[in-house]
Amino acid sequence: MKVIDALNTLSISEREVDLETVKKAYRKACKTFHPDVNPAGIEMMKVVNEAYEVLLKESFPISIGEKEKFSNYGEALNDALKSIITLTDINIEICGSWVWISGNTKPSKEIFKKSGFLWSKKKEMWYFRPESEKKRFFRGSSSIEEIRTKYGSEKIRTQRPYALKHRY
Repeated sequence: MKVIDALNTLSISEREVDLETVKKAYRKACKTFHPDVNPAGIEMMKVVNEAYEVLLKESFPISIGEKEKFSNYGEALNDALKSIITLTDINIEICGSWVWISGNTKPSKEIFKKSGFLWSKKKEMWYFRPESEKKRFFRGSSSIEEIRTKYGSEKIRTQRPYALKHRY
């Protein structure tokens, strides 16, 4: 995860960032995205924790250049995950700041499109990416295994809709 993506995940939009600002933003994000108050909380907390770890590895104060664009990636990702979290037969995987969806996604194609996910024809997977990644041009293509190796991967089980349990 890049520093600008970590800042956007924690909703920090300042050009000069210090350790105290990062800690306050992390605590606020934990309250907002906690699994007890958010259906997609488990996935969001993994992204928030990764963003926090990335920022803690940086030397303070962190200066962001003028060309870097701030967005509210944490909220956008949370909304996207909440809309798909109850779908069955899908696998959610976090690689860096991107979220990849595989499995039986064809029946839910329209839900993914409305949620802001994009289809990768070569990988045959859906993905959600930060705003800062949308304007870049990439030469060549990385396989999903190369992406997993480079950025790390954390697979997440989706929640199943609650089923009634029969007692006999």
